[in-house]
Amino acid sequence: MEPITSLQNERVKLINGLQTRARTRRKEHKIVLEGVRLIRDAMERRQKPDFVFYQPDGADYEFIAYLQEKRVELAPVNAEVMRHISDTQQPQGIIGVFPLPVPPLPRDPYRVLILDNLRDPGNVGTMLRTAAAAGVDVVLLSPGCADPYNPKTLRSGMGAHFRLPVIEVEWFQIAEYCQTLKVYLAAGNGELRYDQADWSSPWALIIGGEADGAGAQSESIAAQRIYIPMAADTESLNAAIAAGVLMFEAARKK
Repeated sequence: MEPITSLQNERVKLINGLQTRARTRRKEHKIVLEGVRLIRDAMERRQKPDFVFYQPDGADYEFIAYLQEKRVELAPVNAEVMRHISDTQQPQGIIGVFPLPVPPLPRDPYRVLILDNLRDPGNVGTMLRTAAAAGVDVVLLSPGCADPYNPKTLRSGMGAHFRLPVIEVEWFQIAEYCQTLKVYLAAGNGELRYDQADWSSPWALIIGGEADGAGAQSESIAAQRIYIPMAADTESLNAAIAAGVLMFEAARKK
């Protein structure tokens, strides 16, 4: 098969739109995954791509054979097309278009992470990756959070999107969902040390935005505000690092 060389190819234009606009991802109900690792990770969790573009020069033909075995539609593209549709400065040479995941809310969750107005895609992706590693059951994203399917979020998540449910919800849904959980709000001026919290019963943890912290809705549903003690002159921790400390403390206590 001859490589696709035109930037006006309909599928090339589709991928470019999916990479650059959340509106297109919502309209088409599709996302883009770049690189062997992310594509394989998704497929091992029963996600099948609509199609995959690859650059023949330097392609991982063992992985191409795997895709062929799985009956994935494949098409070669030239270097110019790959640069055009890639979200990275150094394209990895393979890109897949997948259906947008629509996971259901788990029933009777034990560990819930709630992100309140976190706008940095890299931070959101890192928290998703950490949540998956710490055994969290579901991550809820409040209005105002970065798009969980932004290319930067997907790369930072390193496949976490396919290891646990990641769900965008309204605040009234969060409040209703967490009625039976002990809800903790991470706050620099909290009244309870994180290692003194009761992590032995079902819980939800709210992490506020990097700049403004948690909003009024978080405050209204939180049972307690917890904090991480820090050495003198340290103003705060990065939100993703703080979330990791708290989630792994909860995992350790359980």
